[in-house]
Formats: sequence, C-alpha cells, structure tokens
Amino acid sequence: MIVDSLQNAAKYFSLHPKFKEAFEYVNQNDISQLEEGAFEIAEGLKVIVIVGEGATKEESIKGFECHDQNIDIQISIKGPETFAWKPREKCVSPNGDYSDERDVRFFHDQPDMFFELQEKQFAILFPTDVHAAMIGEGTLKKIVIKVRV
Repeated sequence: MIVDSLQNAAKYFSLHPKFKEAFEYVNQNDISQLEEGAFEIAEGLKVIVIVGEGATKEESIKGFECHDQNIDIQISIKGPETFAWKPREKCVSPNGDYSDERDVRFFHDQPDMFFELQEKQFAILFPTDVHAAMIGEGTLKKIVIKVRV
C-alpha cells in the first residue's frame, strides 16, 4: 500500500506501466466535477466515481475486501475519508468465495490499522492489501481507478 498526495504521484510511475496514464488523467481533468458512475479511460484503466454518505468503521469493515486482477488507486475528492487495512497474508477468515466477475474477495478479519485521506491525497492498494473504505461523516466523494495487473 502507498499513501501520498497527488503532487507526488510521479514518484510511483515506474511501479506499473499504467500508473502514469492514470495520474495524467487525474491531472488533465477537474476531478471535482466528475459525475458519479463508472467508465473506461483506456485499456486496463477504469474510473469509478463514488459519492455517498460516510459509514461507521463497523459498517464499512463488513465489506473488507481485496482484488486479484486490479490495483486500486483511490483518490479523495471530498473528505476526509478513513480506510481500514490489513495485509492479505494475515487474513485467515474468508467471507465467501472469490468473485471473478466482480474481482473481489471478502474477509471477516479485523483490520490491523486505520488511516485517513484528505482531499487530493491517494492510496494505491495492491492485491496484497485488504481494505475497507468510505468511513467518515457526511458526504464523501472519491474516484477509484482500477488498474489491471
């Protein structure tokens, strides 16, 4: 997992061939004006804009998840937004089977830590990062860029 500010995104371009394209999309668009929904911006890059009411930690970790086929770049547009996190190798209590169609695997495990993103900060969550998001108060807005591994 990586947590940083958008102004430092270029430091991570070498980690995946699609990271530069993903962050260039963010820099070239007014992400605060993006409408809620999902759309593809390039092959292997999908943007999901989420607007919703923040949840409690207890409610959010019911969706404690990770992905096998995608890396998430989650960017806070309106926050702050709190995340739950735990390394996948420490998760021992699956919550159902992996869904290939949705690229998601859920766990009953408790997070090791919580962290908060402020506006214009991001988290890069790899398949080894089990996470839950949208923890907070009031209306939260974010974009998730799905980067195919």
